[in-house]
Amino acid sequence: MSDIETRLSKLGVTLPDAPAPAANYVPFVVTGNTVYVSGQISQGPEGLLTGKLGDGVSVEDGAAAAQTCAISLLAQLKAACGGDIDRLVRVVKLVGFVNSTADFTDQPKVINGASDFLVAALGDKGRHARSAVSAASLPLGVTVEIEGIFEIA
Repeated sequence: MSDIETRLSKLGVTLPDAPAPAANYVPFVVTGNTVYVSGQISQGPEGLLTGKLGDGVSVEDGAAAAQTCAISLLAQLKAACGGDIDRLVRVVKLVGFVNSTADFTDQPKVINGASDFLVAALGDKGRHARSAVSAASLPLGVTVEIEGIFEIA
């Protein structure tokens, strides 16, 4: 088991297989030492996590949905690294989209679910630049979608 997967295991997380793309795009692109991972939607073991912040979904539930996106990002990263996730040098940037009402303003607290998880799982390698923005709707009605940029060795 890799060092990163050992850390994940201590957090009770096992990386799933990398989700397949849902349309005409690739799940990641590797160029040089940079991996661009396409947006990963909030999805847990029981299926899609759907709903709108500010209309029935709590910030805590949104943050949990964001964590599922981060787990999928790491699964895609592992696939991009040919199975060797320990090639990760650092998380460079996340862009998080929150399905929310027009008056909802806690998007950063929602995306903290991904950011906090990545720092817990990766230590300083998990610290990153970030954007957290509102969206009037997201694919399949999911609560959160996050894309990521990673540096690898």
